[in-house]
Amino acid sequence: MGILSLLFGKKETINFKEIIQEGGVVLDVRTGNEFKSGHIKNAKNISVQQLSSQLNKLDRKTPIITCCASGMRSASAVSILKKAGLRAYNGGSWQSLQNKLS
Repeated sequence: MGILSLLFGKKETINFKEIIQEGGVVLDVRTGNEFKSGHIKNAKNISVQQLSSQLNKLDRKTPIITCCASGMRSASAVSILKKAGLRAYNGGSWQSLQNKLS
């Protein structure tokens, strides 16, 4: 283990493909118009601004991978989802996540 790993900790590697294979879903938290301009196939769309009021649309037992344009809103969404007791992972930008799932 290197000195930087000791100082800053090891970043957990998340296997997004495995999460999807086990029944997980992709939640795109961009606006509806952004979602219409391009998104991951089969992704659900609830904007981060509406997420707290629409948690009832999500299955509490299903792992959720969030994505957005850059990873900032998806990080906020993960915080909201985890506070609500859901299992959530930040997938970052939808294009980057799409490449990881291919």
